[in-house]
Amino acid sequence: MTQLISDASSFRDQALEGFVASHQRHVRAVDGGVVRAALIPPGQVALVVGGGSGHYPAFAGLVGAGLASGAVCGNIFASPAAGQVQRVSHAVERGAGLLLAFGNYAGDMLQFSLGAERLRSEGMAVRIVTVTDDIASAPPEQKQLRRGIAGGLAVYKVAGAAAEAGRDLDAVEALAIRANARVRSLGVAFSGCTLPGAEAPLFSVPAGRMAVGMGLHGEPGLGEQDRPDAEGLATLLVSRLLAELPEGVSLERDRAVVLLNGFGNCKYEELFVAYAAVARRLAAAGVVIADSECGELVTSLDMAGLSLSLFWVDDELLQLWQAPADSPAYRRGVVGSVASPAINATAPPATGPGDSAASTDPANAPDPASAPGPALALSAPLLAGLQRLRRALETAEPELGRLDAQAGDGDHGLGMLRGANGAVAAAAQVLARGGDGISLLRAAAEAWSEQGGGTSGAIWGAGLAGAADALARALAEPEPNLALATAAALDGALAAVKHLGKAEPGDKTLVDALQPLAVQFREAINQGADLADAWQQAATAATTAAAASAALLPRLGRARPHAERSRGHADAGATSLALCAQAVCAGAASI
Repeated sequence: MTQLISDASSFRDQALEGFVASHQRHVRAVDGGVVRAALIPPGQVALVVGGGSGHYPAFAGLVGAGLASGAVCGNIFASPAAGQVQRVSHAVERGAGLLLAFGNYAGDMLQFSLGAERLRSEGMAVRIVTVTDDIASAPPEQKQLRRGIAGGLAVYKVAGAAAEAGRDLDAVEALAIRANARVRSLGVAFSGCTLPGAEAPLFSVPAGRMAVGMGLHGEPGLGEQDRPDAEGLATLLVSRLLAELPEGVSLERDRAVVLLNGFGNCKYEELFVAYAAVARRLAAAGVVIADSECGELVTSLDMAGLSLSLFWVDDELLQLWQAPADSPAYRRGVVGSVASPAINATAPPATGPGDSAASTDPANAPDPASAPGPALALSAPLLAGLQRLRRALETAEPELGRLDAQAGDGDHGLGMLRGANGAVAAAAQVLARGGDGISLLRAAAEAWSEQGGGTSGAIWGAGLAGAADALARALAEPEPNLALATAAALDGALAAVKHLGKAEPGDKTLVDALQPLAVQFREAINQGADLADAWQQAATAATTAAAASAALLPRLGRARPHAERSRGHADAGATSLALCAQAVCAGAASI
């Protein structure tokens, strides 16, 4: 993924720009992603899909009549931000409500849920359906914890067809849930994928071996075995999928839609060889194939590998699966409104994929009511603190990526650096126009969430926003105390992070470092320490706790299925939190 890249940091934006330019009949750009160019009739339910980029044709390639109304496009392997979800949804909602559908990954869950909360607060009817088709990511009794891979196409197609047919929001949601419950997938990888600009793949597979049960973002496989030929691979995939039929499915009664998906570096001819073997195995097992797709349905950059999905259909689901659709990457039949596509008259003007409209940029928004004098004096020190932590993250980016790759997709350092860059830029704008420290923190929070994406973007955005709210309350006291106000801000950040992520100490997340930071800071202040000394004690406690996280096993998020791989390695989120605390500590004496 490095041959044609001049600036890896803007790869997503450049790719999205080219995608829109080359598919103007189907899509147009809006701030946060793309929406369909064909007219969306008033009163039609809108389907918004999305996730990290790097998976084409998911998700932007599935936008069009009979499929998704819009796609929210995050950075490479990073979930989109809540603000992006909100803006794309506004561009396609036509008064009948909105269904958000995406893979069951921690960052997507956090960001789409936050976006849904914002939309609901505006009076919009919003439902969420997550795709959980990957049988390797959790046992049958924990199906709700499974991640989504290529089976998402079945869910999006059924929901999009139902919406196109004029079904109401309740029906569209119920059909999407039913489709998800009746699809099962399993994937294998022969080699790892490489992030744009990176010198090495996120993981490697020994020659002659294959990883079984790998994730969509290039997470390491749940196991390895010798690489079989096409017949042996078909036997493995079919036998494991048939061993777990969805509840209520019968081989004598139900038919299967077969999806054989290449992850980015398997040639179509090789996929056809594999499909022929799969079809033979299914026929031998008595499976009636109702329909099939063989090709790239959801990829993982340049990963070599493939996945098999079985979508068990009843008559209604099959009718919706086979209904006409017209999108850049998936087309069948003829959709009446597509012959002469019309720009949606009620949608807002298009912007570039990397642009932010002034109305949604917190750095350009009017300042809220000014807080007491101390808040104004905090602006410059807070910006300086953000700049120091950005420099620390820039230096630590490779190491943070290495830690994250132990049980994740290796992009934590990149995501943190993107978030910090966005926060610093937004904070600098607030300072330039004379805004106070609370306004600065709120702008930094929104920008970190927008630019960082993923789980860390959502968590850091929520934490900074919680700190700003708590700081505002503390400084509004009749005789505010800066040290106590700082303690309140750390407590506010901790409460917001725990509320959003549902993590507790011991779960191997950044909470393992954030809670000691907040607790030790308040304890030091209560014992008479000055601000600088309290920060030093707190940062030391966070650093010690982050190192101790190496002994823990992750219980939440993307790392959970790979818990044993992370043993002996400190948590990337806790480590980056401790680094940031040390960076802020270095300038605490100047506040």
